[in-house]
Amino acid sequence: MTQIQHYLDKISQRHQSGKATEHSYRGDLQNLLESLLPDIAITNEPSRISCGAPDYILSRHDLDIGWIEAKDIGKALNSKDYKEQFDRYRAALDNLIITDYLQFDFYRSGEKVASIHLARLDDKKIHALPEHFAQFIDLIKDFATYSGQTINTASQLSKMMAGKARLLANVIENALNSDEENAANSSLKDQLHAFKSVLLHEITPAEFADIYAQTIAYGMFAARLHDDTPNSFSRQKAAEKIPLSNPFLRKLFQYIAGFDLDDRIVWIVDALAAIFRAVNTQKVMQNHTYRVSTKTAKENRSPIASAIGESKKAEAFLLQITHDPIIHFYETFLAEYDPKLRKSRGVWYTPEPVVNFIVRAVDELLKTDFNLSQGLADTSKTTIEVDTPVLKGRGKTRTTTIEKRPKEVHQVQILDPATGTGTFLAAVVKHIYANEFETMQGAWSSYVEEHLIPRLNGFEILMASYAMAHLKMDLLLTETGYIPKKQPRFNIYLTNSLEKEHPDTGTLFTFARWLSDEANEANYIKRDTPVMVVMGNPPYSVSSSNKNDWIQDLISDYKKNLNEKNIQPLSDDYIKFIRYGSHFIEKNGAGILAYISNNSFIDGVIHRQMRKHLLDTFDSIYILDLHGSNKKKETAPDGSKDENVFDIMQGVSINIFVKTNSNPIASNRSPIASAIDESKKAK
Repeated sequence: MTQIQHYLDKISQRHQSGKATEHSYRGDLQNLLESLLPDIAITNEPSRISCGAPDYILSRHDLDIGWIEAKDIGKALNSKDYKEQFDRYRAALDNLIITDYLQFDFYRSGEKVASIHLARLDDKKIHALPEHFAQFIDLIKDFATYSGQTINTASQLSKMMAGKARLLANVIENALNSDEENAANSSLKDQLHAFKSVLLHEITPAEFADIYAQTIAYGMFAARLHDDTPNSFSRQKAAEKIPLSNPFLRKLFQYIAGFDLDDRIVWIVDALAAIFRAVNTQKVMQNHTYRVSTKTAKENRSPIASAIGESKKAEAFLLQITHDPIIHFYETFLAEYDPKLRKSRGVWYTPEPVVNFIVRAVDELLKTDFNLSQGLADTSKTTIEVDTPVLKGRGKTRTTTIEKRPKEVHQVQILDPATGTGTFLAAVVKHIYANEFETMQGAWSSYVEEHLIPRLNGFEILMASYAMAHLKMDLLLTETGYIPKKQPRFNIYLTNSLEKEHPDTGTLFTFARWLSDEANEANYIKRDTPVMVVMGNPPYSVSSSNKNDWIQDLISDYKKNLNEKNIQPLSDDYIKFIRYGSHFIEKNGAGILAYISNNSFIDGVIHRQMRKHLLDTFDSIYILDLHGSNKKKETAPDGSKDENVFDIMQGVSINIFVKTNSNPIASNRSPIASAIDESKKAK
């Protein structure tokens, strides 16, 4: 009890001097805590605090167990001035005290569980309340024994991850701003410059902070799912457990969360690791494994199957999956982490029936229009010429030149340029497995490594989506019985699809060669890979941030000879992605572009040059207008409300563009077109 009285005497003296600030009392509170909790390490680090860390971190055996944020005496803790900061802490830190040195509010998992006053402030004088001393000691000791709650659900885990990741991003951005203001050198600044020069050329400090935070959060998530000793889980251990199939995330994590981690963010990264020590992975992933089957559930029949008629063949191809843990986990995370980021990037989950229909349609078109009997499962190869570094000369005269050399690659190369969490690529895997290999399990693993992984390509700009796409492919292939022999990486890359390929600048950043490797692999696909199928759900964003000269030049084809004053909608990201996909098919000479997208281009007045360009480029075009626009006030044929397959106001359509360089009125007409005609949905 005397320790508390001594503490109050000290802060009373400082307060009476009239010169004290909230920082003046920090040492006094630290001394009190150390006297009451001799086995607990109390850390008060100014450099961390200036970047957004709470004032005190309590640790036991090098593991953080609690956090304390202290404010100045005399200002109410429920002041609006504190709300944003306190909300951020309450969402991220599950064992928290907020205090003004006299009042102590205790929070568990964001909820206030206790509040106690050691003294009151009257007439600018501090008056002790000794009747509360014993209870305070009990509360503070209970606070220090907190070991965390067991996390049993995906929703619970994703929300806790989001809270800590949001706080981490805030801390990183503050640290970068501080370095910039003080002209200070730091590993954070070096990493930002490397990302900007090598990988994402228009990245801002705030966007880099997002990538950094999401890398750590999802790197730990992937590592924890592959760790069977959770009690010893840490950021150092996580770096070893990230799957080899994602070398970029593995190396990036090892670099940014390793032994040289910036001291200003160590505390929150370790707090994130503590979450994963408390995760019961079996319960979190319970009922969330992939189940691939060709059986049809009559009572849950896809509306897309209905849209193409009562075709038993189409129905038989319907792939049923119990639940997609990755999609729903990521949706929950993003809603908690940054809803505005989802909107600005046009991130929307694509319903499984839509994805499955597009995959089946592409498969059928490959068989009927391109005479590829295996469709998406095709293993045929073609030879291309690629720029290859060649060493010439000897000794001091040895030089490297670039020459065109032949290279054999698979013919049916598939690209999702807006991969998200990998939904379309995963659907391709499920379709091939269910239709070709479900009864040929022995041949599956070799097929995956030799003929499947080399053909599946994806681009993604959001780190969380990128990490989850890799994780989804890992979980799905494991579920199908795939046993890796060579452990090849998945060809899903962190890149801005709408940027042109760039020359290698990795030699300028030897400390991060893996950044250059990621960029070069993405550049190879952009530059050399003969992509035959482009599919996906491109983002919709009228206020596009993709304004580089290369993509602007491409979409200029859609703006020729237009006299309207406002053609800004033609710069929507979805239109850029349609032009981008068309560019790949044109470059390849033949192929299929299959998207679900905003449907404004179908009948928009300013979209007429876009429609003309598409008609000039492709031999066959199939449009399934799914309607759903709030602006048009349409109704369904039966008079019911016109609803959207997404939770958005803009109508959408499934668009399949086919370039075969053959007669568009061929007798061997696609069964997809026939099915659409029969249902009288084509316009």
